[in-house]
Amino acid sequence: MKYLNTVDLLIIAFYLCTIVVIGIVLRKKAQRSKDDYLLGGKSIPWYMLGLSNASGMFDISGTIWLVTLMFVYGIKSAWIPWLWPIFNQVFLMVYLSKWLRRSNATTGAEWIGTRFGFQKGAKRSHIIVVIFALILCLGFLAYGFIGLGKFVEIFIPWELVSNYVPFHVSPEFVPHFYGIIFTIFAVFYSLLGGMSGIVWADFIQFAIMTVAAVVVGYLGYVAIADNALLVPDGWMSPFFDWELNLDWANIIPEVNQKIKDDGFNLFTIFFMMMVFKGILVSFAGPAPNYDMQKILSTKSPAEASKMSGFVSVVLMPIRYLMIAGFAALALVYYQELDLLTASGKVDFELILPSAIKEFVPVGLLGLLLSGLIAAFMSTFAGTLNAAQAYLVNDIYLKYKNPTASAKQIKNMNYASGLLVVVVSIILGLFAKDVNSVLQWIVSVLYGSYVAANILKWHWWRFNGEGFFWGMTTGLLAAAIIPELFPDVLALYLFPILLIISVIGCIAGTYSAAATEESVLLEFYKNVKPWGFWKPIKEKLIAEHIEVKDTSTFGSDMFNVVIGIIAQTTLVILPMYLIFNKTTPLLISLLILIICIVLLKKYWWNTLTER
Repeated sequence: MKYLNTVDLLIIAFYLCTIVVIGIVLRKKAQRSKDDYLLGGKSIPWYMLGLSNASGMFDISGTIWLVTLMFVYGIKSAWIPWLWPIFNQVFLMVYLSKWLRRSNATTGAEWIGTRFGFQKGAKRSHIIVVIFALILCLGFLAYGFIGLGKFVEIFIPWELVSNYVPFHVSPEFVPHFYGIIFTIFAVFYSLLGGMSGIVWADFIQFAIMTVAAVVVGYLGYVAIADNALLVPDGWMSPFFDWELNLDWANIIPEVNQKIKDDGFNLFTIFFMMMVFKGILVSFAGPAPNYDMQKILSTKSPAEASKMSGFVSVVLMPIRYLMIAGFAALALVYYQELDLLTASGKVDFELILPSAIKEFVPVGLLGLLLSGLIAAFMSTFAGTLNAAQAYLVNDIYLKYKNPTASAKQIKNMNYASGLLVVVVSIILGLFAKDVNSVLQWIVSVLYGSYVAANILKWHWWRFNGEGFFWGMTTGLLAAAIIPELFPDVLALYLFPILLIISVIGCIAGTYSAAATEESVLLEFYKNVKPWGFWKPIKEKLIAEHIEVKDTSTFGSDMFNVVIGIIAQTTLVILPMYLIFNKTTPLLISLLILIICIVLLKKYWWNTLTER
C-alpha cells in the first residue's frame, strides 16, 4: 500500500490553508451587496471568469468519468462528452452569452421577467425556473459528492479509518462517508467569499491542475514510448461503424461487460441521438447553474462571448493532457491497478485514483491530490453559489422580504447555502455511481428543459403560461418516464420527454394571451435575437425605432460549426500527442489553425458593443 509522503501532506495542507485565507480576505467585499456576493460586482475580467468557469468544469467526478471512457473507448471517447453537450460552450461563445448578458439580470429566473413580464404566467414561469435550477444544482452537487468519495477511498483505505469512527459504515457507503467530510470543509470558502472568492480559488486550482496535467501527460508519453500497448483494433481511431466493434475479450475481458452496461455498443444510433439532443440543448441556452452565473457576472455582452470562448481554449488541452496521460499509464500497467471496491467488485471508475496512487511521484502526488480535491471544491462552490442565488434573489427577496437589509441578505445567503449542502448530501447518499447521476442529469433532466427554453428565445408568441406548462410537464415526465422504462438508456428517453414538453408548451401558450406588447418590444430591442419575431420587429419600425438587422442566423451557424470542429481538435490533439501518433497529430493541428483563422475573422472581429 502506498501512503502519502510528508511532503505531499504538507502541499495539501498548504492548499487548504490558502483557500481558507481567500474566503476570509474576500468576505468583506462579498458582503457589500447582493451583486457583490452573487456576481462579484460585475467587475471581474472576462479571462478570469473564463478560467474560473473552466476550473469548475475540471471537476473530479467528470475527470474520473473521462479517464474511464478513454481507457475503454480510446480516441472514440472524444465524442461521448457530447452527452453534456460540451459543444454548448460554442453556441454560448458565438451568440447566446451576449443575448443573455444584455438582460442585466442576476439569475436565470430573474431573466424570465425581461422576456415574459410580471403578470400571472410570468410569475409561474419564474417559480418553475427556480424549481428546475434547484433540482439541477442539487443533482450536480450529488454528482460531485459521489465522485470525490470514490476518489478519496483509494488513498485513505477504510481499514485505517474505521477504528476511529464511532459508528458502523457498510462498505458500499464508504465513498459517501468521505464525500460528507470533504463537502463540509468545502462549504467554508464557498459561503464566505461569494463569487470573487470562488474565482480566485478557481485560479489557484487551475494553475495546480495545469502543472499536474503536464507532468502526468509526460509520464504517460514515456510509458507509451517504452512499452507495448495492447488495445483492440479501432481503439486508436475516432471513426466508427454502425456498431462500436471494440473487442477486449483477449486483453481485458471485463471491459466488454463495461461497454455492455454503458449501452454504447450501437454507437451510430447513440451518436445521432447525442447530436440531436445536444443541438437542441445548445439552442435552449445555458441551464440555470454556475455557467449562467459566470456569464451574468461579466462586464458586457462582448466580454460574455469572449469568456465562453476562452473556456474551451484553456480547458480542453490541459484536461485531456491529464486524461490521456492517466489512460496511457492505466493501459500499460493495468495489472498493477487496484480496481476492487470495498465490497469486492471491479469498478473501472477507480482507474484514475488507482493510477495516481501507483504512478505519480512524491511531491507531484500532493500537488495532484490538492488539485483534484480543489476541482471538487470548485464545482461545488460554483454550483452552491448558483443555488444560493436562486433561493435568496428569486424566493427570499422576491416573495418573502423585498426590503431586506444587507445583514439579513448575508444571513440568508449563509442559511440557504447550508440548507442546499445538507439536501445534496442526502441525495448523494442514494447515488449509485458517477455515470448514473450524470446520465440522469444530461439525458433525463435536460429533456424537461429544452423545448420551453428554445421557444423563449425564438418565438414571439410564446408566453409565460407556455413556459410554465412546458417546464412542468417536462419535469413530471422526467420523474415518471424513467421509472416506466428502467432498462432503457436514459439518452434514448430524451425524444419522449421532448414531445411531452412541446405539447405542454403549445397548449400552455394558446391557453392565455400573448405577453404584453411593451415587454416584447423592449426584449427584442435589447437582446436582438433571431427567429420568429417579425410582428415585433415591424411594430418597432412603425414607431420609428431603429432596429438592428438580426438576420445573423447564417453567420452564427457557420461560426458554431467551425467552433465545434476547433473544440473537438483541442480534445483529440492531446490524445494523439500522448500516444505518439505523429500523422493524425499534424492533421489535427492543421485543422485547428484553419479554424482559428476563420473564427478570428468571422467571430472575434465582430464582437463590438453597439
